[in-house]
Amino acid sequence: MNNRNCQKGCNHEKAGRGKRPSSFRMHDSNRVFNLLALKAGDCFLDMGCGPGDYSVEASRRVGNSGTVYALDMNPAIIEELGTMADAEGIANLKTVVADITKPLPVPDGSVDICFIATVLHIPDVSENISSVFDEACRILKPGKRLAIIECKKEEMPFGPPKHMRLSPNDIENSVQGYDLTKIDEFDLGYNYMIQFIFNPNRQPT
Repeated sequence: MNNRNCQKGCNHEKAGRGKRPSSFRMHDSNRVFNLLALKAGDCFLDMGCGPGDYSVEASRRVGNSGTVYALDMNPAIIEELGTMADAEGIANLKTVVADITKPLPVPDGSVDICFIATVLHIPDVSENISSVFDEACRILKPGKRLAIIECKKEEMPFGPPKHMRLSPNDIENSVQGYDLTKIDEFDLGYNYMIQFIFNPNRQPT
């Protein structure tokens, strides 16, 4: 999806793995992963993985006892990522062709971190954002997290136009009615990361 994103106006300055566009190198991704605090054995889902930079790093962090799902609707991207994973012996990375606005081939309550990086602002996704959050809540384990990285809603000489960008408030408004509670927000420079905890037993406010 990141590739389609760039066709719609997001031309990131630095390409990711395989020279395909990625936000991975637009900020300190080591800091991002330290904030995600993945542990050995965790299950990480990368929705709209693009070239798979985040997925590959996550696979290192969760170790052989963990699982990483890398989902993207572009078959060529998924094939390239799968070929690379096989060549490098990354056995815990599952690459799947999937549209994240549709039901996902991931078991209920199986994921520790559902990760969505610079994907939600894409028109086809933002128009179906409720479907994305429906699936995120279905696949997350209780007490686990949804982490979202998006472009700041500011005019910049690169990336999507301002009217396409989503502010943290836009995202918080979009999760209203879901069992998702904001726990933190981080400034990443050009981007930001916002995290929610999935609490299906929370009391209505």
